[in-house]
Amino acid sequence: MAAAAATSRLRDQAGRRPHTISQTDRVHLYQRFVDPPHFTRVREVLREARVVLLDGPPGSGRRAAALMLLHQLPDSQGSLHELPDTLDDSAASVFDAREVSTGDRLLLDLSEAEEARYVEMQRHLFAFRDRLSPLDAHLVVVLPHHLGYLLRDDLRHLSAEIGRPNSRRVLARHLRCEDIEPTPTDLDSPELVSYLARAPLHKVAALADGIRRHRDTDGASQRFPQWLAAALADEHDQAGRVAADIAAEESGRRRALLLSLAMFHGSPPSTVLHATNALLKVLSHPHDETPRLNRTDLYAEFTAIRAEVDADGRVCFALPGYDSAVRDHFWTYMPDVRRQLRDWFQDCMSSPGLRPAERKAAVARFAEQGLRCQRPEDLRALVERWTRTDAAVRYVPDAAQLLALGLSDDLHGRYFRQQIYDWSTAADTNEGLRHVLVLVCSESMAPTHPDQALVRLHHLARRGKVRTGAAAQEAVLSLARSENRLYELMLNRLSADKDQRTWAARDSALFLALADPIRRIHSPRVRALLIHGWSATLRHPDEWWAEHVSHWLSACLEYAEHRDHVLEVLATACASDSRTAGRLYRAARVWQRAADRAVADRADTVHRLLHAIDTQQGIESYS
Repeated sequence: MAAAAATSRLRDQAGRRPHTISQTDRVHLYQRFVDPPHFTRVREVLREARVVLLDGPPGSGRRAAALMLLHQLPDSQGSLHELPDTLDDSAASVFDAREVSTGDRLLLDLSEAEEARYVEMQRHLFAFRDRLSPLDAHLVVVLPHHLGYLLRDDLRHLSAEIGRPNSRRVLARHLRCEDIEPTPTDLDSPELVSYLARAPLHKVAALADGIRRHRDTDGASQRFPQWLAAALADEHDQAGRVAADIAAEESGRRRALLLSLAMFHGSPPSTVLHATNALLKVLSHPHDETPRLNRTDLYAEFTAIRAEVDADGRVCFALPGYDSAVRDHFWTYMPDVRRQLRDWFQDCMSSPGLRPAERKAAVARFAEQGLRCQRPEDLRALVERWTRTDAAVRYVPDAAQLLALGLSDDLHGRYFRQQIYDWSTAADTNEGLRHVLVLVCSESMAPTHPDQALVRLHHLARRGKVRTGAAAQEAVLSLARSENRLYELMLNRLSADKDQRTWAARDSALFLALADPIRRIHSPRVRALLIHGWSATLRHPDEWWAEHVSHWLSACLEYAEHRDHVLEVLATACASDSRTAGRLYRAARVWQRAADRAVADRADTVHRLLHAIDTQQGIESYS
């Protein structure tokens, strides 16, 4: 990075403290949040013990409740962020107090942890809790409800369980945030009451959004009962009708047509036909020898499965929710062909006629089924296949979308974070996949799991070839600069990594681009990390770091209050090696002679640097 660009960063200093878990997202959730039963008890445990182990049945909104517990704590100098849920770079534990700052509010989601990991986490929790109190930090751990029998007796006093919030109140709160005020009678319709009694909370939120969409579409021509009826129709469960229709349908081609339309719902007839033929082929269905003109045309076939072609030439089922029920039925009740369905979908996506919107919708539908049926490996396999083909560029959006959907899944998110780590650290990962990983880490993982995104982007910046490595470097630097905590975390990685010798050149380039002569320079912890980084960098004999030395010395003139700390870092970095000290001093003299103004100030700064070097080396100064 050029010195001019680096200088512009000096004005973006401490005091700028964005939260890791977005303030905007938390406020949005807070406005729609309804306290679940027993929430007062949970608050009391957190306030008194600084740690609460939050339990509750699935569907009770445990994660949302955990975020609200932390959000409602008094704002402080720390950040609200989530602890990593994978062990990266052979880390001993996610409970590393060295990564906790004063006032931090921490979330650890173990809701889907396996037995061994849950037991191991509990073992480290007590020692970690003792370190939170002096830092005025708080921790909320979301427990795996299905492993309640494994909770240690000595931790039970820290646990508290919530119940499911009232679904009617949740719906009303969401609607009120959209300026929709239904009457009590409006919310007492039998169909709505029945739906709210069985729907998980995320479906209740989706219903509110559907009502809002119909309000925006229909406008003043309709009222709340009509908006509600239309939104409930969108959510209608067609599973029973689909099961009966498929059972009654004896034609293999007609069943293939059903699934093909369900996967490419809203696509042109030619797309559905291509998918149908591909499905019959992958399942080794006998070829129809009937002459083409003696066979039924697509219009008649669509009519037979209750599908219609709209004015834009797009094919859709006539019944709302029918397409979703068809997909669910095939993946649920034909488990023996799921691998073939994955291969079929890959074949379908190779069609050059698919438009971007059609591809995006189809990828989302495939991901939904793979994740619902506990087959995240199907998503992983497609990502690997798409990124190692000659046409990998065409599949970048598809592969990135699949990974992003996997990362956002509550049950399988950790699986994909671990898989991305494995890809990022593997020597044989191809450049097409690395390119996708840079996109996914920076755009999808960073907003929710920035620590893990930082680790993965760092590995990609080291291992990627010129173009991919540069993109990863830009992404990891942008993420590290976004928050003081991440800035320190990245400096620590560049200072303490065991593989530093292997990646010395790239890590030095990252260090020089990241290291700021002003940001957090007053912190002894940051100065120690900067000293370590400069010490390694200054040992390079070709002196390509000289421009950055000039930038740091210029900062001494512009920010005089930080001058002593800046010079201390540079002088200490070369204190143990007189040859390195000599190279640093020569670079400083070049900077001094380049002055066209402030000549005296530059001379004084170089003099002070020399004095600091002498002091660090134990040499008595006579000047």
